[in-house]
Amino acid sequence: MAEYTNEFTADEEAANRGTLRKRRWIVIGIIIAALIVLAGITAAVIALTEHPAVATNIRDIFIIFMAFESLIIGAALVVLVIQIAGLINLLQNEVKPILESTSETVNTLRGTTEFLSENLVEPVIKLNSYLAGLRKFFDLFGGKK
Repeated sequence: MAEYTNEFTADEEAANRGTLRKRRWIVIGIIIAALIVLAGITAAVIALTEHPAVATNIRDIFIIFMAFESLIIGAALVVLVIQIAGLINLLQNEVKPILESTSETVNTLRGTTEFLSENLVEPVIKLNSYLAGLRKFFDLFGGKK
């Protein structure tokens, strides 16, 4: 019988080392990207403080883009609300009746199984038990050896 050990096989250890290396490189890449973005933001702030006219133009363009983005987000929210209303309608008018009819079917099936159990299965089991008792009686006293 083989004993259970909590040790990894050589293949599993190599796979774990490879996964750790990948994770380490991903973390290093994220840190380097964050440092590059931070350096870019710092350089942009320094450049914009030296040229206030350019900063004003960039600010105005940024405000226009933000207004356009808020319009797009508003339209997306309207579409989302319409989709949610459609989902609620679907649940109330199509799924709920299906669940109710399924519940009725299950209750009917439950009643049918109880009826069959009481009127078919119990009498057959009783008959079999009586026949088994009768057979045992004849085996004991009938001389069947």
